[in-house]
Amino acid sequence: MADIEAARKEFQRIDADGDGFITAAEFKSALAQGGDWNVTDTVAEAIIKTRDLNGDKVLSFDEFWTYLSR
Repeated sequence: MADIEAARKEFQRIDADGDGFITAAEFKSALAQGGDWNVTDTVAEAIIKTRDLNGDKVLSFDEFWTYLSR
């Protein structure tokens, strides 16, 4: 997904509370909505951790985009 506008829309979809950050809970919920019901809280937290560049345990759009555009 190299299109930044598509990435912004996807980020906003996942960021359920609209605070500008994706939490592990929001990520897990988005995956469940997509049909992946097997993701646990622990797995969602681990996925966020691998993409979280500043260690604050949430994803900003910049971190989300950095991961997508690698």
